[in-house]
Amino acid sequence: MAGSDENYPGVIRPSNLQGGLRPGVGGKVNGGLGQNRRALSTINKNVMGAPPLHCAVVHKRNDTTENKASAANKIPPVPIHRPITRKLAAQIASKQHQPAVEVTKPPVPVVPVRNESEDCIIIDAEDYKTTGNSSVPMFVQHTEAMMEEIDRMDEEIEMEDAEDWSIVDIDSPDKKNSLAVVEYIDDIYAYYKKSEIVSCVPPNYMEQQFDINERMRGILIDWLIEVHYKFELMEETLYLTVNLIDRFLAVQSVIRKKLQLVGITAMLLACKYEEVTVPVVEDLILISDRAYTRKEVLEMEKLMVNTLQFNMTVPTVYAFMRRFLKAAQSDKKVELVSFFLIELCLVEYEMLRFPPSMLAAAAIFTAQCTLGVSKEWNKTCEKHSSYVKDQLLECSKLMVCFHQNAAIGKLTGVHRKYSTSKYGYATRCEPASFLLEAWF
Repeated sequence: MAGSDENYPGVIRPSNLQGGLRPGVGGKVNGGLGQNRRALSTINKNVMGAPPLHCAVVHKRNDTTENKASAANKIPPVPIHRPITRKLAAQIASKQHQPAVEVTKPPVPVVPVRNESEDCIIIDAEDYKTTGNSSVPMFVQHTEAMMEEIDRMDEEIEMEDAEDWSIVDIDSPDKKNSLAVVEYIDDIYAYYKKSEIVSCVPPNYMEQQFDINERMRGILIDWLIEVHYKFELMEETLYLTVNLIDRFLAVQSVIRKKLQLVGITAMLLACKYEEVTVPVVEDLILISDRAYTRKEVLEMEKLMVNTLQFNMTVPTVYAFMRRFLKAAQSDKKVELVSFFLIELCLVEYEMLRFPPSMLAAAAIFTAQCTLGVSKEWNKTCEKHSSYVKDQLLECSKLMVCFHQNAAIGKLTGVHRKYSTSKYGYATRCEPASFLLEAWF
Protein backbone atom coordinates (compact mmCIF):
# COMPACT_ATOMS: atom_id res chain seq x y z
CA MET A 1 0.00 0.00 0.00
CA ALA A 2 1.39 3.38 -1.01
CA GLY A 3 2.24 5.70 1.90
CA SER A 4 1.18 9.30 2.23
CA ASP A 5 3.07 12.11 0.48
CA GLU A 6 3.69 13.85 3.79
CA ASN A 7 6.01 11.05 4.85
CA TYR A 8 8.18 11.61 1.77
CA PRO A 9 9.09 15.28 1.52
CA GLY A 10 10.16 16.69 -1.82
CA VAL A 11 8.65 13.84 -3.81
CA ILE A 12 5.61 14.55 -5.90
CA ARG A 13 3.65 11.71 -7.41
CA PRO A 14 1.25 12.15 -10.27
CA SER A 15 -1.28 9.95 -8.56
CA ASN A 16 -1.77 12.54 -5.83
CA LEU A 17 -3.64 14.84 -8.22
CA GLN A 18 -7.05 14.02 -9.38
CA GLY A 19 -7.11 13.68 -13.17
CA GLY A 20 -3.29 14.18 -13.40
CA LEU A 21 -1.41 17.29 -14.64
CA ARG A 22 -1.02 18.39 -18.23
CA PRO A 23 2.46 19.75 -19.13
CA GLY A 24 2.71 23.49 -19.50
CA VAL A 25 -0.69 24.19 -18.17
CA GLY A 26 -0.64 23.48 -14.41
CA GLY A 27 2.42 25.42 -13.44
CA LYS A 28 0.43 27.76 -11.28
CA VAL A 29 -1.31 24.93 -9.65
CA ASN A 30 1.92 23.12 -9.01
CA GLY A 31 3.35 26.17 -7.29
CA GLY A 32 0.39 26.35 -4.95
CA LEU A 33 0.58 22.69 -4.14
CA GLY A 34 4.23 22.97 -3.39
CA GLN A 35 3.65 25.69 -0.88
CA ASN A 36 1.02 23.61 0.85
CA ARG A 37 3.26 20.62 0.98
CA ARG A 38 6.15 22.66 2.36
CA ALA A 39 3.88 23.90 5.11
CA LEU A 40 2.87 20.35 5.97
CA SER A 41 6.46 19.20 5.86
CA THR A 42 7.38 22.00 8.24
CA ILE A 43 4.73 20.84 10.71
CA ASN A 44 5.95 17.31 10.22
CA LYS A 45 9.54 18.31 10.95
CA ASN A 46 8.50 20.18 14.09
CA VAL A 47 6.68 17.17 15.38
CA MET A 48 9.21 14.60 14.22
CA GLY A 49 12.09 16.65 15.52
CA ALA A 50 11.01 16.22 19.16
CA PRO A 51 13.10 13.78 21.16
CA PRO A 52 11.50 10.39 21.56
CA LEU A 53 10.11 9.39 24.97
CA HIS A 54 11.38 5.99 25.97
CA CYS A 55 9.56 5.75 29.33
CA ALA A 56 6.57 7.23 31.03
CA VAL A 57 6.70 8.65 34.54
CA VAL A 58 3.50 8.33 36.56
CA HIS A 59 3.03 10.88 39.33
CA LYS A 60 0.53 10.03 42.08
CA ARG A 61 -1.65 12.97 42.92
CA ASN A 62 -4.60 13.48 45.11
CA ASP A 63 -7.91 13.16 43.38
CA THR A 64 -8.99 16.72 43.88
CA THR A 65 -11.12 19.03 41.85
CA GLU A 66 -8.12 21.09 40.68
CA ASN A 67 -6.29 18.01 39.34
CA LYS A 68 -9.38 16.92 37.47
CA ALA A 69 -9.84 20.37 35.92
CA SER A 70 -6.19 20.61 34.83
CA ALA A 71 -6.37 17.12 33.36
CA ALA A 72 -9.41 18.11 31.37
CA ASN A 73 -7.69 21.24 29.95
CA LYS A 74 -4.40 19.54 29.05
CA ILE A 75 -3.98 18.47 25.40
CA PRO A 76 -2.84 14.85 25.14
CA PRO A 77 0.53 14.43 23.33
CA VAL A 78 0.59 13.03 19.82
CA PRO A 79 2.02 9.52 19.71
CA ILE A 80 5.35 9.37 17.86
CA HIS A 81 4.57 6.34 15.78
CA ARG A 82 1.38 7.85 14.30
CA PRO A 83 1.83 9.33 10.77
CA ILE A 84 0.82 12.97 10.30
CA THR A 85 -2.12 13.21 7.96
CA ARG A 86 -3.95 16.29 6.78
CA LYS A 87 -6.83 15.60 9.10
CA LEU A 88 -4.60 15.10 12.16
CA ALA A 89 -2.58 18.22 11.33
CA ALA A 90 -5.76 20.28 11.08
CA GLN A 91 -6.92 18.95 14.47
CA ILE A 92 -3.60 19.82 16.13
CA ALA A 93 -3.62 23.29 14.67
CA SER A 94 -7.17 23.97 15.77
CA LYS A 95 -6.50 22.78 19.34
CA GLN A 96 -3.49 25.05 19.66
CA HIS A 97 -5.57 28.10 18.77
CA GLN A 98 -8.57 27.26 21.01
CA PRO A 99 -8.69 29.00 24.42
CA ALA A 100 -8.79 26.92 27.57
CA VAL A 101 -12.30 25.92 28.51
CA GLU A 102 -13.20 26.90 32.06
CA VAL A 103 -15.01 24.21 33.99
CA THR A 104 -17.74 25.80 35.99
CA LYS A 105 -20.41 24.12 38.04
CA PRO A 106 -23.94 24.84 37.01
CA PRO A 107 -25.69 27.10 39.50
CA VAL A 108 -28.00 25.35 41.96
CA PRO A 109 -31.53 26.42 41.23
CA VAL A 110 -33.19 28.08 44.21
CA VAL A 111 -36.69 26.82 44.81
CA PRO A 112 -38.88 29.70 45.85
CA VAL A 113 -40.53 29.22 49.25
CA ARG A 114 -44.21 29.20 48.89
CA ASN A 115 -46.08 31.25 51.39
CA GLU A 116 -48.94 29.10 52.63
CA SER A 117 -50.79 32.05 54.00
CA GLU A 118 -51.14 33.44 50.49
CA ASP A 119 -53.17 30.38 49.45
CA CYS A 120 -55.40 30.43 52.53
CA ILE A 121 -58.62 32.32 52.48
CA ILE A 122 -59.83 33.19 55.95
CA ILE A 123 -63.54 33.72 56.14
CA ASP A 124 -65.17 34.90 59.31
CA ALA A 125 -68.84 34.25 59.77
CA GLU A 126 -69.20 37.63 61.49
CA ASP A 127 -68.19 39.35 58.23
CA TYR A 128 -71.26 37.92 56.57
CA LYS A 129 -73.48 39.30 59.31
CA THR A 130 -71.96 42.79 59.23
CA THR A 131 -72.13 43.01 55.44
CA GLY A 132 -75.82 42.19 55.52
CA ASN A 133 -75.66 38.65 54.13
CA SER A 134 -78.55 36.80 55.68
CA SER A 135 -77.28 33.25 55.15
CA VAL A 136 -73.86 31.94 56.10
CA PRO A 137 -72.34 29.52 53.55
CA MET A 138 -72.63 25.84 54.41
CA PHE A 139 -68.88 25.25 54.60
CA VAL A 140 -68.56 28.10 57.11
CA GLN A 141 -71.26 26.53 59.28
CA HIS A 142 -69.48 23.17 59.14
CA THR A 143 -66.21 24.82 60.11
CA GLU A 144 -67.80 26.56 63.09
CA ALA A 145 -69.41 23.30 64.24
CA MET A 146 -66.10 21.48 63.94
CA MET A 147 -64.27 24.14 65.96
CA GLU A 148 -66.91 24.01 68.68
CA GLU A 149 -66.56 20.23 68.86
CA ILE A 150 -62.78 20.56 69.17
CA ASP A 151 -63.18 23.08 72.01
CA ARG A 152 -65.61 20.79 73.79
CA MET A 153 -63.23 17.84 73.49
CA ASP A 154 -60.36 19.95 74.84
CA GLU A 155 -62.46 20.89 77.87
CA GLU A 156 -63.29 17.23 78.52
CA ILE A 157 -59.63 16.27 78.27
CA GLU A 158 -58.69 19.02 80.73
CA MET A 159 -61.34 17.79 83.16
CA GLU A 160 -60.08 14.21 82.84
CA ASP A 161 -56.53 15.39 83.47
CA ALA A 162 -57.68 17.24 86.57
CA GLU A 163 -59.42 14.10 87.83
CA ASP A 164 -56.31 12.02 87.12
CA TRP A 165 -54.26 14.34 89.32
CA SER A 166 -56.66 13.73 92.21
CA ILE A 167 -56.32 9.92 91.93
CA VAL A 168 -53.32 8.54 93.80
CA ASP A 169 -51.33 5.60 92.45
CA ILE A 170 -51.53 3.38 95.53
CA ASP A 171 -49.42 0.58 94.01
CA SER A 172 -46.35 2.63 93.08
CA PRO A 173 -44.51 1.91 96.39
CA ASP A 174 -44.91 -1.85 95.81
CA LYS A 175 -43.60 -2.06 92.25
CA LYS A 176 -40.39 -3.74 93.41
CA ASN A 177 -42.29 -6.14 95.68
CA SER A 178 -42.96 -9.28 93.68
CA LEU A 179 -45.47 -10.52 96.29
CA ALA A 180 -47.67 -7.47 95.69
CA VAL A 181 -48.26 -8.54 92.05
CA VAL A 182 -48.75 -4.93 90.98
CA GLU A 183 -49.09 -5.96 87.33
CA TYR A 184 -52.15 -8.10 88.06
CA ILE A 185 -53.70 -6.53 91.17
CA ASP A 186 -56.35 -4.55 89.29
CA ASP A 187 -57.39 -7.62 87.31
CA ILE A 188 -57.55 -9.70 90.49
CA TYR A 189 -59.91 -7.30 92.24
CA ALA A 190 -61.98 -6.87 89.10
CA TYR A 191 -62.48 -10.63 89.20
CA TYR A 192 -63.30 -10.48 92.93
CA LYS A 193 -65.89 -7.82 92.25
CA LYS A 194 -67.47 -9.93 89.53
CA SER A 195 -67.45 -13.19 91.47
CA GLU A 196 -68.61 -11.85 94.85
CA ILE A 197 -72.21 -12.18 93.69
CA VAL A 198 -71.75 -15.96 93.49
CA SER A 199 -70.42 -16.09 97.07
CA CYS A 200 -73.34 -14.07 98.45
CA VAL A 201 -76.37 -15.80 99.92
CA PRO A 202 -80.03 -14.76 99.69
CA PRO A 203 -80.78 -12.23 102.46
CA ASN A 204 -83.89 -14.19 103.44
CA TYR A 205 -82.49 -17.73 103.38
CA MET A 206 -83.39 -18.26 107.04
CA GLU A 207 -87.03 -18.54 106.03
CA GLN A 208 -86.26 -22.02 104.66
CA GLN A 209 -85.01 -23.24 108.05
CA PHE A 210 -87.71 -24.75 110.25
CA ASP A 211 -85.82 -25.13 113.55
CA ILE A 212 -83.37 -22.20 113.66
CA ASN A 213 -83.68 -18.45 113.14
CA GLU A 214 -81.53 -15.38 112.59
CA ARG A 215 -81.07 -14.75 116.31
CA MET A 216 -79.52 -18.20 116.75
CA ARG A 217 -77.24 -17.46 113.86
CA GLY A 218 -76.14 -14.25 115.61
CA ILE A 219 -75.38 -16.11 118.85
CA LEU A 220 -73.30 -18.66 116.93
CA ILE A 221 -71.26 -15.99 115.10
CA ASP A 222 -70.67 -13.98 118.29
CA TRP A 223 -69.37 -17.14 120.02
CA LEU A 224 -67.13 -18.06 117.08
CA ILE A 225 -65.56 -14.57 117.19
CA GLU A 226 -64.49 -15.29 120.76
CA VAL A 227 -63.17 -18.74 119.77
CA HIS A 228 -61.24 -17.18 116.90
CA TYR A 229 -59.72 -14.63 119.29
CA LYS A 230 -58.81 -17.30 121.87
CA PHE A 231 -57.10 -19.54 119.28
CA GLU A 232 -55.27 -16.50 117.87
CA LEU A 233 -56.19 -17.39 114.31
CA MET A 234 -55.66 -15.28 111.22
CA GLU A 235 -58.24 -12.64 110.36
CA GLU A 236 -59.02 -14.28 107.02
CA THR A 237 -60.14 -17.43 108.86
CA LEU A 238 -62.99 -15.66 110.67
CA TYR A 239 -64.52 -14.18 107.50
CA LEU A 240 -64.25 -17.43 105.58
CA THR A 241 -65.86 -19.29 108.51
CA VAL A 242 -68.92 -17.03 108.48
CA ASN A 243 -69.18 -17.33 104.69
CA LEU A 244 -69.12 -21.15 104.84
CA ILE A 245 -71.82 -21.19 107.53
CA ASP A 246 -74.19 -18.93 105.57
CA ARG A 247 -73.68 -20.74 102.29
CA PHE A 248 -74.28 -24.12 103.94
CA LEU A 249 -77.38 -23.02 105.85
CA ALA A 250 -78.79 -21.46 102.65
CA VAL A 251 -79.07 -24.90 101.02
CA GLN A 252 -79.14 -27.36 103.92
CA SER A 253 -81.71 -27.61 106.71
CA VAL A 254 -80.16 -28.00 110.16
CA ILE A 255 -81.75 -28.73 113.51
CA ARG A 256 -81.06 -26.54 116.49
CA LYS A 257 -78.85 -29.09 118.28
CA LYS A 258 -76.51 -29.36 115.29
CA LEU A 259 -76.04 -25.64 114.69
CA GLN A 260 -72.96 -25.36 116.89
CA LEU A 261 -71.52 -28.44 115.13
CA VAL A 262 -71.92 -26.59 111.84
CA GLY A 263 -70.03 -23.66 113.35
CA ILE A 264 -66.97 -25.56 114.61
CA THR A 265 -66.81 -27.63 111.44
CA ALA A 266 -66.85 -24.49 109.29
CA MET A 267 -64.02 -23.08 111.40
CA LEU A 268 -62.07 -26.34 110.95
CA LEU A 269 -62.43 -26.09 107.18
CA ALA A 270 -61.45 -22.42 107.17
CA CYS A 271 -58.35 -23.19 109.25
CA LYS A 272 -57.32 -25.90 106.81
CA TYR A 273 -57.66 -23.39 103.98
CA GLU A 274 -56.01 -20.33 105.59
CA GLU A 275 -53.87 -21.33 108.57
CA VAL A 276 -50.37 -22.73 108.72
CA THR A 277 -51.01 -24.55 112.00
CA VAL A 278 -54.50 -26.04 112.12
CA PRO A 279 -56.27 -26.70 115.45
CA VAL A 280 -56.90 -30.39 116.00
CA VAL A 281 -60.42 -31.77 116.14
CA GLU A 282 -60.10 -32.52 119.87
CA ASP A 283 -59.50 -28.81 120.59
CA LEU A 284 -62.70 -27.88 118.82
CA ILE A 285 -64.62 -30.57 120.68
CA LEU A 286 -63.21 -29.30 123.94
CA ILE A 287 -64.15 -25.68 123.18
CA SER A 288 -67.73 -26.81 122.48
CA ASP A 289 -67.88 -28.41 125.95
CA ARG A 290 -67.72 -31.92 124.45
CA ALA A 291 -71.15 -31.58 122.91
CA TYR A 292 -70.05 -33.61 119.85
CA THR A 293 -67.80 -36.54 119.11
CA ARG A 294 -64.89 -36.75 116.69
CA LYS A 295 -66.97 -38.91 114.35
CA GLU A 296 -69.76 -36.33 114.21
CA VAL A 297 -67.30 -33.57 113.37
CA LEU A 298 -65.74 -35.56 110.53
CA GLU A 299 -69.17 -36.54 109.14
CA MET A 300 -70.31 -32.93 109.20
CA GLU A 301 -67.08 -31.92 107.48
CA LYS A 302 -67.78 -34.40 104.71
CA LEU A 303 -71.36 -33.17 104.35
CA MET A 304 -70.33 -29.51 104.19
CA VAL A 305 -67.61 -29.86 101.55
CA ASN A 306 -69.89 -31.95 99.35
CA THR A 307 -72.78 -29.52 99.77
CA LEU A 308 -70.51 -26.56 98.87
CA GLN A 309 -68.92 -28.62 96.06
CA PHE A 310 -65.47 -27.98 97.56
CA ASN A 311 -65.70 -24.31 96.61
CA MET A 312 -63.65 -22.60 99.30
CA THR A 313 -62.09 -19.86 97.21
CA VAL A 314 -64.46 -16.92 97.49
CA PRO A 315 -63.83 -13.16 97.89
CA THR A 316 -64.70 -12.33 101.49
CA VAL A 317 -65.05 -8.93 103.16
CA TYR A 318 -61.46 -9.18 104.37
CA ALA A 319 -60.03 -9.20 100.83
CA PHE A 320 -61.84 -5.98 99.96
CA MET A 321 -60.97 -4.40 103.31
CA ARG A 322 -57.26 -4.71 102.62
CA ARG A 323 -57.50 -3.12 99.20
CA PHE A 324 -59.79 -0.27 100.22
CA LEU A 325 -57.75 0.56 103.33
CA LYS A 326 -54.75 0.94 101.05
CA ALA A 327 -56.74 3.16 98.69
CA ALA A 328 -57.88 5.35 101.59
CA GLN A 329 -54.28 5.56 102.87
CA SER A 330 -55.58 4.74 106.32
CA ASP A 331 -53.51 4.65 109.48
CA LYS A 332 -53.65 1.92 112.14
CA LYS A 333 -56.43 3.63 114.10
CA VAL A 334 -58.75 3.83 111.09
CA GLU A 335 -57.95 0.21 110.30
CA LEU A 336 -58.87 -1.03 113.79
CA VAL A 337 -62.13 0.92 113.90
CA SER A 338 -63.00 -0.35 110.41
CA PHE A 339 -62.56 -3.98 111.45
CA PHE A 340 -64.52 -3.33 114.64
CA LEU A 341 -67.46 -2.08 112.60
CA ILE A 342 -67.25 -4.87 110.05
CA GLU A 343 -67.24 -7.58 112.75
CA LEU A 344 -70.33 -6.02 114.28
CA CYS A 345 -71.94 -6.52 110.86
CA LEU A 346 -70.96 -10.22 110.78
CA VAL A 347 -73.28 -10.87 113.70
CA GLU A 348 -76.24 -9.05 112.16
CA TYR A 349 -78.36 -11.13 109.78
CA GLU A 350 -79.83 -8.07 108.03
CA MET A 351 -76.42 -7.08 106.67
CA LEU A 352 -76.45 -10.06 104.32
CA ARG A 353 -78.24 -7.92 101.76
CA PHE A 354 -75.09 -5.93 101.14
CA PRO A 355 -72.27 -7.41 99.03
CA PRO A 356 -68.87 -7.82 100.72
CA SER A 357 -67.28 -4.99 98.73
CA MET A 358 -69.94 -2.50 99.84
CA LEU A 359 -69.61 -3.60 103.47
CA ALA A 360 -65.85 -3.04 103.33
CA ALA A 361 -66.15 0.40 101.71
CA ALA A 362 -68.88 1.52 104.11
CA ALA A 363 -66.90 0.36 107.15
CA ILE A 364 -63.85 2.40 106.10
CA PHE A 365 -65.94 5.46 105.30
CA THR A 366 -67.75 5.21 108.66
CA ALA A 367 -64.45 4.77 110.49
CA GLN A 368 -63.05 7.91 108.85
CA CYS A 369 -66.14 9.85 109.93
CA THR A 370 -65.94 8.37 113.42
CA LEU A 371 -62.33 9.50 113.90
CA GLY A 372 -62.85 12.82 112.14
CA VAL A 373 -60.32 11.99 109.45
CA SER A 374 -62.60 12.83 106.56
CA LYS A 375 -66.27 13.14 105.75
CA GLU A 376 -65.74 12.54 102.07
CA TRP A 377 -65.12 9.46 99.94
CA ASN A 378 -62.30 10.68 97.69
CA LYS A 379 -61.68 9.93 94.02
CA THR A 380 -59.05 7.29 94.74
CA CYS A 381 -61.46 5.34 96.95
CA GLU A 382 -64.22 5.70 94.37
CA LYS A 383 -61.95 4.33 91.67
CA HIS A 384 -60.88 1.23 93.59
CA SER A 385 -64.18 0.50 95.33
CA SER A 386 -66.51 1.41 92.43
CA TYR A 387 -68.82 3.11 94.96
CA VAL A 388 -69.62 6.77 95.52
CA LYS A 389 -70.50 8.33 98.83
CA ASP A 390 -74.27 8.27 98.29
CA GLN A 391 -74.21 4.51 97.72
CA LEU A 392 -72.49 3.93 101.07
CA LEU A 393 -74.66 6.09 103.32
CA GLU A 394 -77.43 3.54 103.92
CA CYS A 395 -74.96 0.89 105.00
CA SER A 396 -72.96 3.42 107.05
CA LYS A 397 -76.08 4.48 109.00
CA LEU A 398 -76.69 0.87 110.05
CA MET A 399 -73.09 0.55 111.17
CA VAL A 400 -73.44 3.65 113.33
CA CYS A 401 -76.49 2.08 114.98
CA PHE A 402 -74.58 -1.13 115.67
CA HIS A 403 -71.74 0.92 117.13
CA GLN A 404 -74.11 2.72 119.47
CA ASN A 405 -75.57 -0.60 120.75
CA ALA A 406 -72.35 -2.64 120.77
CA ALA A 407 -72.05 -2.73 124.55
CA ILE A 408 -75.76 -3.33 125.08
CA GLY A 409 -77.48 -6.70 125.08
CA LYS A 410 -76.19 -10.26 125.15
CA LEU A 411 -74.08 -10.29 121.99
CA THR A 412 -71.11 -8.33 123.23
CA GLY A 413 -68.28 -10.56 122.07
CA VAL A 414 -67.05 -8.06 119.45
CA HIS A 415 -67.18 -5.18 121.92
CA ARG A 416 -65.10 -7.10 124.49
CA LYS A 417 -62.55 -8.08 121.84
CA TYR A 418 -61.96 -4.50 120.66
CA SER A 419 -61.87 -3.15 124.21
CA THR A 420 -58.39 -4.64 124.67
CA SER A 421 -55.02 -2.96 124.09
CA LYS A 422 -54.25 -5.42 121.29
CA TYR A 423 -56.99 -3.79 119.22
CA GLY A 424 -56.22 -0.23 120.27
CA TYR A 425 -59.30 0.25 122.46
CA ALA A 426 -61.32 0.88 119.31
CA THR A 427 -64.59 0.76 121.25
CA ARG A 428 -63.73 4.02 123.05
CA CYS A 429 -64.36 6.05 119.91
CA GLU A 430 -67.65 7.92 119.85
CA PRO A 431 -70.06 6.80 117.11
CA ALA A 432 -70.47 9.09 114.09
CA SER A 433 -74.04 10.02 115.02
CA PHE A 434 -74.14 12.92 112.55
CA LEU A 435 -74.42 10.37 109.74
CA LEU A 436 -77.90 9.53 111.03
CA GLU A 437 -79.16 13.07 110.94
CA ALA A 438 -79.14 14.03 107.26
CA TRP A 439 -77.90 13.17 103.81
CA PHE A 440 -75.05 15.52 103.00
